[in-house]
Amino acid sequence: MGCCHDDKCSSAPPSEGLNSAKWRRALWIALIVNAAFFVAEIVAGVAAGSASLQADALDFFGDAGNYAISLGVAGMELAWRARAAMVKAGTLMMFAVWVLGSTAWHAWHGTLPQAEIMGVVGLGALIANGGVALMLYRFRSGDANMRSVWICSRNDAIGNAAVLLAAMGVFGSGTGWPDVIVATIMGGLGLSGGWQVVAQARSELNACRGAPAGLAAQ
Repeated sequence: MGCCHDDKCSSAPPSEGLNSAKWRRALWIALIVNAAFFVAEIVAGVAAGSASLQADALDFFGDAGNYAISLGVAGMELAWRARAAMVKAGTLMMFAVWVLGSTAWHAWHGTLPQAEIMGVVGLGALIANGGVALMLYRFRSGDANMRSVWICSRNDAIGNAAVLLAAMGVFGSGTGWPDVIVATIMGGLGLSGGWQVVAQARSELNACRGAPAGLAAQ
């Protein structure tokens, strides 16, 4: 069963609806930034032996896919946007589980990452993601689909700042434990953010199923 469209289903301002030029432009910028930094961080993370950089890289990859899905469902009925949000939340939580497993492997093997590479790449990612998060801030109170995009961008910026802290910790302590701790926190953030989106998307789907026939057809 369908549900109502765009601004009638979203708390976002009418001029910034789900199919507006501002929303789509913001998604395209976020998609390009995340795809570029996925490549940069996965290469740097492997080269530096850093669990937190690899965690951040996989998060960039997941977010790029999520932004692409959001572009695909922009302007569709709320029920379809909620289903897309559920898919995005699922990928976010799967990546979080992968991050936690990879982090456990690094902890077990006592990997010592290269703090210098972590710091340089983490700073660049923080600047890029901070700009994306600010750009998407106005859309944070929309439906589950919009909220999932905001949560992704927020988690990215927090993760980038955490990578910088991990780099300083590795440099100061001469051990890999700061890197492991930060990667674990990032994995937990992914699980928490994904669950928030699932909860809101389920609520929206339930609302659509119970919507009157006239409203559902709008």
